[in-house]
Amino acid sequence: MTGMADFSRVNGVIFDLDGTLVDSRLDFAVIRQEVGCPPDSGVLEFIDTLPAHRQAEAHAVVLRHERQGAARATWMPGAQAFLNHLRQHGLPTAILTRNARELAGQTQARLGIEVDLLLAREDCAPKPAPDGLLMIADYWELPPSQLVYVGDFLYDLQAARRAGMIACYYDPGRSGRFRQHADWLLHDFHQAVVSGAPASG
Repeated sequence: MTGMADFSRVNGVIFDLDGTLVDSRLDFAVIRQEVGCPPDSGVLEFIDTLPAHRQAEAHAVVLRHERQGAARATWMPGAQAFLNHLRQHGLPTAILTRNARELAGQTQARLGIEVDLLLAREDCAPKPAPDGLLMIADYWELPPSQLVYVGDFLYDLQAARRAGMIACYYDPGRSGRFRQHADWLLHDFHQAVVSGAPASG
């Protein structure tokens, strides 16, 4: 059974980017349509199966959408205050995203997202592979079991489980779509608990 998120129980917090910390309004249905990706496949994984000349074209489509998303991204409600709250309590924070590093960095810089570490798709195998999460745990010299990964999609939860971390499903719309894959459920950053105190803001 999925429990409610209690960040006072962990020693570090890792976040997905799009749909979790920020709303970049990426339309993945449109991206899939433009690259010809079937609905049951990951976009990056599908692109890897294409002939070399088509891979370049497909990656260009993805980058175009990511660039647009980086330019219009806004904080998810309560996310900035919660991230600041974690840092005030001395918890290390990181971002693991399937986005390109350049564009994730643009989003980070434009919104002033302060985290200790950011890993993008150039840095490790993309989620649901656990590689990036394990790299962060190793960098922090912390056991994966003491860390939580917060994300809004199935791949985030699968990566967390495979890394041996707490899988926290951020579901502000209360769809419950991936709840069975999560250890924790989080609907609202304002209600998240850190060291026994609710996040302010």
